[in-house]
Amino acid sequence: MLASARVRPNRRAVLGAAGAWMAGLMTGASGQSPPGASAAALRLRAATPAGAQGGLMLPFTLEARSDWHYTPRRRAGIAWRDMSAAQRDATTALLRSALTETGLDKVRAVMALEIALRELETFGLSRDPENYAIAIFGEPAADAASAWGWRLEGHHLSLHWSLRGDRYVATLPQFFGANPARVPRDFGPLRAGRRVLGEEEDRARALLASLAASQRSTAVFDDRPFGDIVTRNAAQARTPEPRGIAFGALSAAQQAQLLALVSAFAEHLQPELAQARLARVRAGEGLASLRFGWAGATEAGRPFYFRIQGAAFIIEYDNSGGDHVHSVWRDFDGDWGHDVLAEHYRDAAPGHGHGRR
Repeated sequence: MLASARVRPNRRAVLGAAGAWMAGLMTGASGQSPPGASAAALRLRAATPAGAQGGLMLPFTLEARSDWHYTPRRRAGIAWRDMSAAQRDATTALLRSALTETGLDKVRAVMALEIALRELETFGLSRDPENYAIAIFGEPAADAASAWGWRLEGHHLSLHWSLRGDRYVATLPQFFGANPARVPRDFGPLRAGRRVLGEEEDRARALLASLAASQRSTAVFDDRPFGDIVTRNAAQARTPEPRGIAFGALSAAQQAQLLALVSAFAEHLQPELAQARLARVRAGEGLASLRFGWAGATEAGRPFYFRIQGAAFIIEYDNSGGDHVHSVWRDFDGDWGHDVLAEHYRDAAPGHGHGRR
């Protein structure tokens, strides 16, 4: 870490430590079936000293869960840097209950970008690839009547999960960021040219390039991006005015491209979770309401923004600075499992535990 704006660490030492950190991050039995989420969460609690469990175990309330952000700040929960080996193993098992190995790699890469920022930045801000915290909300249990959740969050990463027992009922909100969007040179485990969120951009550009002039004039709805994602870190995402080209105005091939683009924002999930999310996109009149919109420059390397919006959800991808990406998927009714768990909240008996701490 940078101690001050005038003191810079030895580059070889920083990158050597970074390589060792990445080698030990979230390793484990990748060839095995994902563990039950509740068992992994209970393992983490058991591995956490009693005096620290109050920081890990938080109330299962919308107020607690919706306090989130994607900028550097102090986080509720326990940070990776403060975990024992047993806590790290349990955290990795919990992550594997929801993420594929590709998804874990994406999480690792976002965290590792802090290593690049540590060396690239000169104005003294502290960057720490281990300043990512996990928090558990409610009481984990395999019993399907038990509602609980968990979150992994740090700079440019905020992933939220809602469960009943071991069944995931919601996997949103979801935030991934990348700065730099393209790694300019090797930084320990990061190789020059790495684009953590490059697949999403490439699929969007391919769709944009496929549009005829008349289609593009509808899809590109502003000549400038907005400086950030429009929904920001609101507790409940507001529905922006639908902009861009409608799904029905696309050819069959272009419709397939748009759906492939949507899929790119879910491919880090375990297959059954990705399929459930994409089924929600298609449900009811979902496809009829779908729109793809672009703002800003259409040339690569310049500031731009795109979004995919349906009746129930929005995906945003912002690169207003040209090399700094924010991406988010929000569900207007289903973030934090609000729609699925509303009945549980209503029916919870006094003292059930949602309002504690």
